[in-house]
Amino acid sequence: MREKKAGEARVQAVRMGMMAGSYAVQLRRELGVRNQRWARDRLHVESYGGEPVVVYAPEGARHGNFFDSAYSAITRKAEWMRRFNKVHAQGARSLPKPQGEPVRRWRELDSSMSSDALLMNVFCTPEVAESPAVRTMLGVEAGAEPEFGWKARVPLANGLVDRTEVDMRLGSLLVEAKLTETDFQTRKAEFVERYKDLDAVFERDRLPRVGIRAERQKEAIEFPEDYSQEYEAPVVETGCVRAERVVPVRTEPGYASYQLIRNVLAAYAQGCSFCVVQDERRPDLMEAWFRVMAAVKGAEMRVRLKVLTWQELAAALPAGLQDFLDEKYGIVRAGRVASRFEESNLRW
Repeated sequence: MREKKAGEARVQAVRMGMMAGSYAVQLRRELGVRNQRWARDRLHVESYGGEPVVVYAPEGARHGNFFDSAYSAITRKAEWMRRFNKVHAQGARSLPKPQGEPVRRWRELDSSMSSDALLMNVFCTPEVAESPAVRTMLGVEAGAEPEFGWKARVPLANGLVDRTEVDMRLGSLLVEAKLTETDFQTRKAEFVERYKDLDAVFERDRLPRVGIRAERQKEAIEFPEDYSQEYEAPVVETGCVRAERVVPVRTEPGYASYQLIRNVLAAYAQGCSFCVVQDERRPDLMEAWFRVMAAVKGAEMRVRLKVLTWQELAAALPAGLQDFLDEKYGIVRAGRVASRFEESNLRW
């Protein structure tokens, strides 16, 4: 019975992976078009490759990847500016040198695909975090100030703690932000099962499982946040025909949606709530989150878990920020039609 369940879980993981890839590609294409237009009068470059990504550089008091009011607030707060210390993992190889400062290293927050940048655009805009409508929507107390890249302290079975970053803490709420990432990452079972409270919080057999290729090295990626354990079979050339060579692949048991599992455990340990904020154009991510929530044991913990779309959040934001999100991301509140974008304008 357990083997049958494991087999069904693997099949479902493959299907979800195919869905995730499709939705993520569609959204990346739309953001590519929108940002090529948005970048016309802003300092930027485009990544090398068939489907270039727009990456912005700061220019004085302005940064093309940010709403002006949000960027101004970020530059005045040292804790928020520290988020720019995260260097773009593939900047040196996949991007031209910055036009304004050739010696500058590209940052993750410069990328038009960055969910962290989108999160900061929203919550660094003055008065957003203190908006009664936003606080009610998120279920957070008055006076809470955003902390980005908050270091969680998730207890391990050996007495140590995992201090992996959570995208944002807002008072008693932990937030994971998603945009174009393919999934919530996977990890080997032995890695996930080291968490002290795993069985106290989850029904382990109901958590999404996946087979992870053993001894696979992490490959270079265009989107630093978007690393998946998926792989392709090696191929050999036979004349003009490409034929796949069947190679036995050794896999190890693992868990899908690792980021969600870890952040739920962080919320449990800290007595917090946890919310995934994602785009409504990514139903695959919504389904992945529901599968993890369904594995949570207690009702008291389940009611502390929630999901919110950027589109739902947009309804509570200032008008100028709403216009920015529409033009640059295609994110609009319910009842409003997103601005048009034309794929025919693509330069690839």
